[in-house]
Amino acid sequence: MVSRLLESGDLPHMARLREQGGFGRVATTRPAQTPVAWSTFATGVNPGGHGVFDFIRRDPTTYLPELALNRYEQKNAFLPPKVVNLRRGVAVWDLLTAAGRGATILRCPCTYPPDRIRGAMLSGLGAPDLRGGLGTPTYYTTAAGVEPRESERVITLESVADGVYKTHLIGPRDPKTRGDLSVPLTLKVDRANRSIVIESEGTPRSLELAQGGWSGWLKVKFKLGLLQSIRGMARFHLVACEPEVRLYASPVNFDPSAPMFPISDPPEYAGRLAQRIGLYSTTGMVEDHTGLNNERISEDAFLDQCAIVWREREAMMLDELAVHDDGLFYCLFDTPDRVQHMFWRYGEPDHPAHRGRAVDDRYQGVIDDCYRRADQAVGQAMRFADPETLFIVLSDHGFSSFQRGVHLNTWLRDHGFLSLRGGVEPGPEAGDMLQGVDWERTRAFALGLGGIYLNLRGREASGIVDQAEAEGLKTAIARGLGGLVDPDRGRQAVRGVVAREAAYHGPFAQESPDLMVDFAAGYRVSWSSSMGGVEVGWLEDNVKKWSGDHIIDPSLVPGALFMNQPFRDQGARLEDLAPTILRALGVAKGAAMEGDSLLS
Repeated sequence: MVSRLLESGDLPHMARLREQGGFGRVATTRPAQTPVAWSTFATGVNPGGHGVFDFIRRDPTTYLPELALNRYEQKNAFLPPKVVNLRRGVAVWDLLTAAGRGATILRCPCTYPPDRIRGAMLSGLGAPDLRGGLGTPTYYTTAAGVEPRESERVITLESVADGVYKTHLIGPRDPKTRGDLSVPLTLKVDRANRSIVIESEGTPRSLELAQGGWSGWLKVKFKLGLLQSIRGMARFHLVACEPEVRLYASPVNFDPSAPMFPISDPPEYAGRLAQRIGLYSTTGMVEDHTGLNNERISEDAFLDQCAIVWREREAMMLDELAVHDDGLFYCLFDTPDRVQHMFWRYGEPDHPAHRGRAVDDRYQGVIDDCYRRADQAVGQAMRFADPETLFIVLSDHGFSSFQRGVHLNTWLRDHGFLSLRGGVEPGPEAGDMLQGVDWERTRAFALGLGGIYLNLRGREASGIVDQAEAEGLKTAIARGLGGLVDPDRGRQAVRGVVAREAAYHGPFAQESPDLMVDFAAGYRVSWSSSMGGVEVGWLEDNVKKWSGDHIIDPSLVPGALFMNQPFRDQGARLEDLAPTILRALGVAKGAAMEGDSLLS
């Protein structure tokens, strides 16, 4: 994609970098997944050396999925909870800090809670919303019987006067009652002018919003007690005023001036940045893809929100570049990733997500436009680079289509590796979260974005697989599943299955799945299997608007790499970036780092 846009002249600033230094591909991680890849970038080690293998992992004592990026710990009821970052290893900014060099790190994944560094860090992917999730929006409607969809809350509006509705904004859970804290809202709908006024005790007290638009931030306080409150903020999008009122609220973000848990280092940095550039999104996954995937907001509304996010990111980048004068500067623009996830289908008229509808050609150039805007951001940053500055543009992985999902747990069941409880059939009856699985007869199960675990005796709570038979079992699954053909399309769906020992090494390798599935282009683990479901059949069409993905065979989705200095562009890996940065700054690479400097 980058090569095509370079040749057409659409990326002039990246073309200049190519002329100054070079351009090439960079091998990504297995899996080619954002938190995994950026953790390898930061530490210079394979995932076995930093311990991040997926967004989620299984708890071997319960078999339930849990977030694999961070966790909350509370030693006793008298001490407040704290957040622990599950990305281990020594990051490039840790080594720079030890050497007395500076670093400004803006929104790098797996930096929540932030590391203590010489400089400033603002947390990225992994920072939750106020409810502790990766993003929980709220959908308000006057329509009756609307059921909540994935990762959202639905509130049915009831009128208290003509065009006036009393409702509330859902906040964090009360740590004492485990109920939801909330802030009262009054909605005043002006159908004639297609607008709404949102009144609350927050800031501003009155927020006016036109149909089709996004509001500014509403800052609120969720009261815990007489003298305690939790501060947050949200944006609203007015979908429609009639025939039914439909209002969308973003996930409630931490207020950067008073976050519930630290999101920056030093802790006051997030608030100081907001004072300089204005309020900005603080959740790790900022773009409201959930609202689009659930068909609560339109493509246009999603792109408008992406534009807001982009302006926020540009503002913080330029604000920091104006004062940065030593060490490493890093800023992540992750909007291109989200746009490709949601708009890939517009380049494929036969994508199942169209569901027989005509392809809207207004969106066919959206992804290219995003790359052009990225090139403009590169040009803005290049103005701050003097001749001695090493300037790097990097993507952590590539992209591909996601047309068909593979039901890994169903395949395992049909081949005798997984069993359901008596009377439970594949499909809705089996549920998700592996709840229908009979652990006394199950030898392997899938959870996450392509991982398979053995039900190992002594490791899993109800393990039945002895260590002596583990290798044979892994071989049998790999041989059977590797090369799986989609019978409906006559194409290969799975290119191969890789054992942990062949994929990872290091102190945390044993925390990974036992097997990793390398999907072919156009395929991915199904939505159901990723959360422990057991569906009917082995494959299904992906009809969601999330229509592109990159969690396939990593060799098919390398990242792109530019530098303004000559570098070794053959065989480059993400493990090489941290040693390259350290060499440019005159700091020895870390003892555990597996990569080597790419500089010529």
